[in-house]
Amino acid sequence: MAKSNVRVDWATHDAAAYACKKWHYTKTVPVGKLVKIGVWENDAFIGVVIFTWGANKDLGKPYGLQLTECCELVRVALSSHEVQVSRILAISLRFLKQSSPGLRMVVSFADPVQGHHGGIYQATNWIYAGTTEKSHEFRLNGKRLNKRAYTGHNFGKNRQELPAGSVRVELPGKHRYLMPLDCQMKIQVLPLAQPYPKRVSPERGAGVQPAKGGADPTLTLHPAEAGDASDGASNG
Repeated sequence: MAKSNVRVDWATHDAAAYACKKWHYTKTVPVGKLVKIGVWENDAFIGVVIFTWGANKDLGKPYGLQLTECCELVRVALSSHEVQVSRILAISLRFLKQSSPGLRMVVSFADPVQGHHGGIYQATNWIYAGTTEKSHEFRLNGKRLNKRAYTGHNFGKNRQELPAGSVRVELPGKHRYLMPLDCQMKIQVLPLAQPYPKRVSPERGAGVQPAKGGADPTLTLHPAEAGDASDGASNG
C-alpha cells in the first residue's frame, strides 16, 4: 500500500466548524482566539487541528510565560484516514512553530471522565505534568452542561440560571501535557515530568464535554490512538 501524502495549511473558520461539528465528539467549536490548521490526506480534506490563545489567560503563568508565548491545543477533529494521528499532530506542531516565532510552549489536557489519557501526546513525546485541580460540573438528565454559562465566567455574557433538576458532580483533575518549542523551555519544564498515565474507562453517563479544553480525537479514533502509542518514538 502506498504511503499517504499528508499536508497541512491554514483552514477557514467554516472548514474548522464543519470538522468539529461532524468529527469531534463534543460537536462544538472552541472559544477564544483560534489558530485553525487544516489537514489533507492525498489532497482530500480530513479535518483540523486547532489551537487557541486567551481562553485561559493564566495558561502559561506557572511557567513564566506571557499570554502570547503559550497556547492550548483544543481540538483534533478528523474524519476517517490512513495516516496515524501522532504524525498529523507532529506535522501540525511544526507548522505552528514555524508560523509563530514568539511561541514557546503548547499545553493540552486529556479528560479522564471521557476515558482520555493522552495517547496522542504520549506518542509525540509531550511532557506529562500531572493533573489539574479537582473541579465540578453541572449535569441535567445525565448530560454535561456548559459550566461557564452558570458561573458568570462566560466571556462577558450574563450568568444563566441552572435548569431545574440540575445536579452538581465532583470531577477528578484533567491530565496536563506540555510541549516546549525551544531548548531552554524544555530544560525548564523537564523537571515537572511524571510517568505517563494509562487509559481508563469513560465514566458512565459522562455525556458531552463542554467546549473548553482537551483535544483527544473523536472516540472512533481511539483504537488508532492506542496504536500510535506503541511507535511514538518515530513520530515525536
